[in-house]
Amino acid sequence: MSKRTINFMGVRNLAFAVTALLTLLALGSFFVKGLNYGLDFTGGTQIELAYEQPADLSKVRSTLGAAGFADAVVQSFGATTDVVVRMQGDDPELGTKVATALRDSGDKLQVKKVEFVGPQVGEELRDQGGIGMLLALGGVLLYLAFRFQWKFAVGAVISLLHDVIITLGLLSFFQVTFDLTVLAAILAIIGYSLNDTIVVFDRVRENFRVLRKATLIENINVSTTQTLLRTLATSISTLLAIGALLMFAGDNLFGFSIALFIGVFAGTYSSVYIANVVLIWLDLTVEDLIPPVVTEEVDEMP
Repeated sequence: MSKRTINFMGVRNLAFAVTALLTLLALGSFFVKGLNYGLDFTGGTQIELAYEQPADLSKVRSTLGAAGFADAVVQSFGATTDVVVRMQGDDPELGTKVATALRDSGDKLQVKKVEFVGPQVGEELRDQGGIGMLLALGGVLLYLAFRFQWKFAVGAVISLLHDVIITLGLLSFFQVTFDLTVLAAILAIIGYSLNDTIVVFDRVRENFRVLRKATLIENINVSTTQTLLRTLATSISTLLAIGALLMFAGDNLFGFSIALFIGVFAGTYSSVYIANVVLIWLDLTVEDLIPPVVTEEVDEMP
């Protein structure tokens, strides 16, 4: 093994201990505290407002918070004068109360529509989202099993499960609102982490032909070192873009941004210290990558 090769797998036992601890803590938070489901999943009242002038969303949020509507989600839609306010509760007078609080602060507006979204809709969205994640993981398993070998598929799926569990655990611990945008971020994390893992796996497979005398651990160390610059470039550029979202996108995309930020870190780590370690546990060999010989029956009859 070259002196320039980083011995990633030399600390794999320590990395596994840290991974197991963080995963247990994430699962504990998830089951004890649960997710802070947003109105997309719990149901609530949606109020559409039309302002005479472009609306200041930060002022609307502070005004509603001071009026006792701390859980109100304020977003603009369509024109800059159109605002939608979503909050829990099914009070028929909620639209009037919100409009009164905003008018008392000097805003000029009209209530366009007030509608209630029942919790059964939220339950359906939650179930569909869970099914979507399971289908994504199943598709990953089949794809890698056909493209590489089943041991690679197991490593990738365990890595993806780790990323999702860590992300959900931290969202649960800090009680970040879990809505449809956060669900979209979870699905994006699966795609990001898979891409990073496939790059390393592809190099491991190629190096089985190049490094004929190397052990599996040496192969993984060499392959991970060779792809390190690409991994860092991808991760850093992605984190910079997500950081811009965290700073400038506002409260509406905070959950989406923070979920992606956590997921990128977890995905980069798991590509090295989970997906690769699973290959070691399963004792991947060069024979696993050799396609089986198909024998044809020869008809000896003239």
